Formats: sequence, C-alpha cells, structure tokens
Amino acid sequence: MNMQPKRPSLLERAAQIYDFNAALKARPAPAAADDLPPPSPAGFAAPAPAERHHARPGRTGTIDREELREAGYILPDAPVSALAEEFRIVKRQLLLAAMDGADPRSRRILVASAMPDEGKTFCAVNLALSMANERDIEVLLVDADVAKPSILSTLGLEAGPGIMDAVEDAAIDPESCVIRTDLANLSVLPAGRPSNEATELIAADRTRVVIEALGRVPNRITIFDSPPVLAASPASVLALHVGQTMMVVRADRTSEADLKDALRLLEGCDDIRLLLNAASAGLGRRRFGTYYGYGA
Repeated sequence: MNMQPKRPSLLERAAQIYDFNAALKARPAPAAADDLPPPSPAGFAAPAPAERHHARPGRTGTIDREELREAGYILPDAPVSALAEEFRIVKRQLLLAAMDGADPRSRRILVASAMPDEGKTFCAVNLALSMANERDIEVLLVDADVAKPSILSTLGLEAGPGIMDAVEDAAIDPESCVIRTDLANLSVLPAGRPSNEATELIAADRTRVVIEALGRVPNRITIFDSPPVLAASPASVLALHVGQTMMVVRADRTSEADLKDALRLLEGCDDIRLLLNAASAGLGRRRFGTYYGYGA
C-alpha cells in the first residue's frame, strides 16, 4: 500500500525553515500535533457561571463579530475553516503543556514576534478565540503591547483602564480592569494608560503581583500579546513571567538572523514554540474545512 508520509504541523515547519538550533541552547522539539491526544480535563473543573463572570469585579463588553469575520478572524460559532482547524492543532499543544505543568506559569502564554507586521496580534486573537471554545477553561487575553495596543479595536471593545494602570497603582485590583465579553469563556485586559517607562514598570515586582493575582481565577489561561521583541524591550521582561511562548514567524518576512536575536532575548521562558504564519499552500497539503462540507 502506498502510504503518504505524515505532514509536519505549522510548528514543525517553522522549525525546519528556520534552522536556529546551533545558535541557541537546546530546546525539546514540539510533538507532532497529529500525535497528540485530546487533553484530559483533570485539574480543570468547569467553574460555575456566576464564578466565571458575575462574582468578580470588572466590566462587560460585546465583541463585534461581524468586524472580526470580515477581517478574517475565526469565531467559535462560525463554520469550520482551514484557519480554525490550524489553531485547534496549535492550541492543543499549548493546552497540554498548561494542564500537565506543575508550575502555574505554564498557564501563561506569551505571543511574540521578532519585528512588527509579522502577524503577532492576529495570531494572539485567533488563539484566544479558539481556546475560548473549550468547555473547561476561561481565557484572559492581555494586551501587553502597551506602546501600540490594538486588541480592543480589533474586538470592537471600549477603551478603559488596564494592566499598566494596575501595575502603576497598587490600590487598583487587576480584576477590576478586566472586560468580560459576551463570549462566555473570553475576557480581555486592556493595555491601559500609556507610559514612557513601560519597561521599568513591567520589570518592577508589582508586575509579578498583578500577573499572579490574575492567575488565581480557576481554570484560567492567560495569553499576553507582547510587543515585537526586537522593537520594544518589555517583551524580554514579560518572558520571565510566563511558562510558554508562541513565537510567530512570517514565512515571507522574518529573517533567520532576526529570529535568532529575538529568541535569545526571550530565554527567560524555557518553552518556546514557533508558529509559521502566512505560509504558502505549497508547504502542506492540508485541506481543512472541506471535510466538514465547507470550502477552505
């Protein structure tokens, strides 16, 4: 029988294209997505609705689904598409690490890129939307790109206080800045007040206190949309507070030299995975979506 070889995942394809291992400390290779079993719900008891939204301070907001759909983002209630299936594979690896890790930082994921315009925020939002479709977790998407925040405008949410306000003022409860969206499992923490001392504020111990406080919510996965690593220094500081980093590399733009430099600056995080963005169809033969009756 003519057996087709297993096609690599987007994570593996990125590692193959960007051969950076010789310049970095050895890191465990990511498991093939197709080999991963579904995550066990052990340790993730589904929180009651009141606990998830109404028992904590904060405000509410409605996501502009139509704008997201027109911009090419995925939505939990949309038909299955190629993009939605790719992010299902990506999130499964991240969730497995989050559930299996004894370190609470494993439930904190930094989404980064070497330079601007490589698709970092697009991937962070899609990852959050995909994870929000899980039944036993809550997702908190943090706009940590404080110099050029874009999460609120992307989701159609109103501006308000955010992570920088909570870091700068110890009297502010970080949860009071969180926006509970009308997607039941998705909350958003804005960037908040801009500051010329963002790196120094993020490097202060108060940031650790804020991030740990946000992590006390049961079953919460926190995703940080980071500034570009080589364009803004806060990314390397944020890497110290997370257990996983998803590094977005754009197939037609990210250079190997830039990627190596960025990964060196993120060495505060021990688990870094590459996500290949804007890959041409020739790199793989997946046709996700067509199996379910939808054109991909």
